[in-house]
Amino acid sequence: MRFLLNVIDDRSSSATDDEGAAIDAFNDRLVAEGRWVLAAGVAHPADSTVVDARSGEPTVTPGPVNDTAEWVAGFWIIDAADVDTARDLAIEGSRACGRRVELRPFLG
Repeated sequence: MRFLLNVIDDRSSSATDDEGAAIDAFNDRLVAEGRWVLAAGVAHPADSTVVDARSGEPTVTPGPVNDTAEWVAGFWIIDAADVDTARDLAIEGSRACGRRVELRPFLG
């Protein structure tokens, strides 16, 4: 099964070198165990653009769709046998990055 692990940030603290090293070690473990699919950090919501082409002329609006105190700052996509294994990996990912992690299964 595939799972999305969203890293939730609130700018309460900046990433440290120790966190970077812990994330690298966690990533290396995911790769070694065949669980790695993809991972990346993403830009701050202020750098986003909302595009809406559902009807009529498309609109393009700079900024986030929601202005919130927390946002997705990065993610992992992992393969895990079940939700319990994915939850354990989400716990390890949260410890590595020093942030909350939201675990969501992919549909299908």
